[in-house]
Amino acid sequence: MLLVLTGSSGAGKTTLSCAVADLLPGAVVHEFDEIGVPDPPIPPHWRNEMTEHWIQRALEYQERGTDLVLSGNSPLGEILAAPSAPLLDGIAVCLIDVADRERRERLAARDAGRWDEAALDAFCGWAAWHREHARDPRYRPDVIVEGSWPEMAWQRWTGWASDDPRWESPVFDTTGRPLAESAGAVARWAAERRAAHREGRLALGRGWAEQG
Repeated sequence: MLLVLTGSSGAGKTTLSCAVADLLPGAVVHEFDEIGVPDPPIPPHWRNEMTEHWIQRALEYQERGTDLVLSGNSPLGEILAAPSAPLLDGIAVCLIDVADRERRERLAARDAGRWDEAALDAFCGWAAWHREHARDPRYRPDVIVEGSWPEMAWQRWTGWASDDPRWESPVFDTTGRPLAESAGAVARWAAERRAAHREGRLALGRGWAEQG
C-alpha cells in the first residue's frame, strides 16, 4: 500500500518519515523531491506527473509485498486523482502541519535566507489550504484542479462530502513537539492503517474508485 505524509514545506514531513522508517518493518521510505525539482518557474503539471510517477513506484513495491511511505506536497485529492491510483491495493494519507510562526522559523533556519517574505507567505497559504482540504473535499478544489494535467481524474472524488469514509486525512500538528513524540504518533497511525489494509477495513482499499 501507499502511505503519504503530505503538507506544506517546513512542517517536518521528511524528518518524520526518516524517523519512522525503522518503526515500520516491511516498508520503504522515499521523499517526493528526491528525484529532483526543476528550476523555477515550475512547469504547471510537474507535481501531477511526479505524483503519478510515485504511484507507479508504489505499484512496483506492491508487487514485492512492500509498502511505500512517501513524504511530499501532494494532498489527498491529488493522490486519488492520479491515473494509476485505483491500481493500488491501499492508500492512506495524513497531513503533517505546524503553526505558521514555527514554519517560518524552521524554513529560515533550514534554508539560510533562501525565502523572502512573499515566499514564506505562500508556504503558509498553501498550509492553510491543506488544512481545509484535509477536512472537507468540497473546500476550494479549484486550487489543485484548475490548470492541472489532463490525465488527472478529479471526478473520482469531487462529488464526495466530508463524511464520506474514504475522505480520511488526519492531521498531525508538530508545533512545539519533540521529534520522538511526533514520530511515535505517525508510526502508530501508519501501523493502524496497515493493519486495516490487511484486515480489509481500509476505506481506500482496492475498489474504492468504483464505489460511486
